[in-house]
Amino acid sequence: MPVPAIAVTPFSQKLQSPFLKRDISILQINLGKICNLACSHCHVEASPHRTEQLTPDICEQLIAIIQKFPQIQTVDLTGGAPEMLYGFRQLVKTAREHNKEAIARSNLTIYFEQGYEDIPEFFAENQVRVVASLPCYLEDNVDKMRGRGVFDRSIQAIQWLNRLGYGSDPQLILDLVYNPQLPTSNKFALAPNQQGLQTAYKEHLQKHFGIVFNHLFTITNLPIGRSKFHLQHHKLDAEYSHFLETHFNATTLDRLMCRNQLSIDYQGYIYDCDFNQMENLPARSPNGEILNVSKILELGTLDIIQEIQTADYCYGCTAGSGSSCGGSLL
Repeated sequence: MPVPAIAVTPFSQKLQSPFLKRDISILQINLGKICNLACSHCHVEASPHRTEQLTPDICEQLIAIIQKFPQIQTVDLTGGAPEMLYGFRQLVKTAREHNKEAIARSNLTIYFEQGYEDIPEFFAENQVRVVASLPCYLEDNVDKMRGRGVFDRSIQAIQWLNRLGYGSDPQLILDLVYNPQLPTSNKFALAPNQQGLQTAYKEHLQKHFGIVFNHLFTITNLPIGRSKFHLQHHKLDAEYSHFLETHFNATTLDRLMCRNQLSIDYQGYIYDCDFNQMENLPARSPNGEILNVSKILELGTLDIIQEIQTADYCYGCTAGSGSSCGGSLL
């Protein structure tokens, strides 16, 4: 007999009231899909073979937005490897010139690629907050997810940042990101307690490598991009989505990153979050119009969106203690 399909309750049905946007304070910009790595869990499906990246025209519009709206507190740059992509340095400098926090979501290994050897010094000079992927503090686990030799290069990169003052100078913030291993059976698990895991990371990395850092962020693997392909390959996609639903925690809703940020792609289109961006679920105005950076500049406001677009993968951000670009929510 065929196995019955596992039903997942539509995420929108979990919401007791309209899921509304708040005043925008974070501009997260995905500069494109070019990367020197091709990690197994990458929801962007970035790789060295991709070509998509920001254009000069969209970059100029983004610079104008950063300059125009003082309510923006943070400019969060991601990719791909954002350091490789057009406009990265211009956007960092513009953000810092206007007293906004600049975040670079770095894979660390890019510092050893030709043409990018000055990136750590550039970060330090501009007081860029570095949020760096290190999905485990054990070499074997990292290399399985990110490629052979990535752990060693990542350790060397963190030590490089430490020498510049990252992790010790209060103006030079270095955060690390943990992702769970992708499952190969239905013995699923959420990320461990963030505070406890942060302690374990700090003790291990200090003892073995002399490394210091500020915070650890635990981020759930959402069934998007390569994570989704992995789950489908192992015929676990429906079960994993159901697992996330069974751990839905309504108290996370108030702190989700989509509430106060705009996610912008390399073409200038606007989304509520980076996950919606990868699944091509655009943000919309109250009259249903798809939005872009030109529209923001035309209307003179960041606060166009009323209701946030949701999908079933939103269970990944709301399971257990929650998950966001800044780690656990609770």
